[in-house]
Amino acid sequence: MASPLFLLCFMLCFSYTHQMILLPMTHSISKTQFNSTHHLLKFTSTRSATRFHSHRQSQRQRQTENSISLPLSSGSDYTLSFKLGSHPSQSIILYMDTGSDLVWFPCAPFECILCEGKFNATKPLNVTRSHRVSCQAPACSSAHSSISSHDLCAIARCPLDNIETSDCSSATCPPFYYAYGDGSFIARLYRDTLSMSSLFLHNFTFGCAHTALAEPTGVAGFGRGILSLPAQLATLSPNLGNRFSYCLVSHSFDKQRVHKLSPLIIGPYRASGDPAQFVYTSMLRNPMHPYFYCVGLTGISVGKRTIPAPEMLRRVDRKGDGGVVVDSGTTFTMLPASLYKSVVAEFDRRVGRKRASDVEVKTGLGPCYFLEGLVEVPSVTWHFVGNNSNVVLPVGNYFYEFMDGEDGVMRKVGCVMLMNGGDDAELSGGPGAILGNYQQQGFEVLYDLENQRVGFAKRQCASLWDSLNRDKS
Repeated sequence: MASPLFLLCFMLCFSYTHQMILLPMTHSISKTQFNSTHHLLKFTSTRSATRFHSHRQSQRQRQTENSISLPLSSGSDYTLSFKLGSHPSQSIILYMDTGSDLVWFPCAPFECILCEGKFNATKPLNVTRSHRVSCQAPACSSAHSSISSHDLCAIARCPLDNIETSDCSSATCPPFYYAYGDGSFIARLYRDTLSMSSLFLHNFTFGCAHTALAEPTGVAGFGRGILSLPAQLATLSPNLGNRFSYCLVSHSFDKQRVHKLSPLIIGPYRASGDPAQFVYTSMLRNPMHPYFYCVGLTGISVGKRTIPAPEMLRRVDRKGDGGVVVDSGTTFTMLPASLYKSVVAEFDRRVGRKRASDVEVKTGLGPCYFLEGLVEVPSVTWHFVGNNSNVVLPVGNYFYEFMDGEDGVMRKVGCVMLMNGGDDAELSGGPGAILGNYQQQGFEVLYDLENQRVGFAKRQCASLWDSLNRDKS
């Protein structure tokens, strides 16, 4: 990163209405900027790795009437659509991210450094009619609470030349920093009305960024922090704030594929048709990273062989180290080196094909194999902490096949879509692994905050969206 890593949070305040809302989402990455599949895979794998290491370095960083359902679009990440303000309202496209707890938008005038070629479907918002948050508001203290200091003015100073600083005696909250794995921004807090179809959320508090580094698109944080979207909904209605789930349609790195919507469901609901049977595992409390959804992993099975997970993945210690973060904002799962290498060794033994080393270099993934004729890909099962907490992954969730050309000759290759997160001994200061959204596709992933657990149920996600949409109409 080109700037120091600072950590922040955000706040949303809503009014509540009894109805289900369906909103369109758009693809998060414009594939026209990539000239090949391996180029796109390399971009995505690099972003997953930087985000994982950023997480570890951070110190914060049929339905019922009480349900809201929103559509997501597939890509390396998933996006949500909202509208801000009124007379007229302004459209917003945001990444949906369970790995952070801030909602922020690019605001005019907006300068983004190193953003050329990055996905940016949202025009910077005009906030001249929005209200600034006061310096004494709880939201202001929360936005600056990640750094141990009571002096908001000192915290608000920034290394970028054009950052505005304030006197703490002023009426408005000073600017703050927020950083992700591959970018950061400077923002102020504002309040306005957020709308989702016919649902209007008044006094919605958000970060408004005029300057950013490699972050052209805003983020809707769904983390466990008190300022996150679910937490603020919970202050108005426990039915909306205590539970949310999403069901991610399959990723595609094919430019020609038509992308279908994925439902994000806020609040309790009952799906029409046969009920899904969830596999549950308990959420683990992380004292240093309280906004993460951490779970424990006991092992991974490749075929009939179960590979035990390192002890660090089964629990979180008092320093905040260990556990597995369930993160919608990271694409590929990151595993500690010992577990990753054991999984790779078992794949090598069972697939028994020549490694496509050049493809591994070009994509950042591995192992990759040249596929000729029929290939039997071994099954993969995740064993989470808890009784019968086993999740069997579809092959498409961990093995991707595509055509790659070398010297003008097209050959079929297949890559395991898991990544090496680094040596176990070096994985301190945060989670030991991340469960990325690629491995979550085709499951309804339930975040049950009331019972402090995460659930997984195999679903036809596009059909679930169609069902919820029919029920709404």
